[in-house]
Amino acid sequence: MKDVVIRGEMVELVKLLKFEALVGSGGEAKIVIGEGLVKVNGVVETRKRRKLIAGDVVQFGDDRLRISLSD
Repeated sequence: MKDVVIRGEMVELVKLLKFEALVGSGGEAKIVIGEGLVKVNGVVETRKRRKLIAGDVVQFGDDRLRISLSD
């Protein structure tokens, strides 16, 4: 599992997938989320703008990301 450190209180799911290079573009991120291929905290998530906060775990394929805040 990879820890992803964010600044601020939250990040949107679609942006996380794009910035962590799990997909090639924001459009591709929206597609994989819409198709139910992404889980947040073990539950399929289809909301593209889902707000992720510290402690959330995102899974896409074999990749798992845990959100944490910068100090």
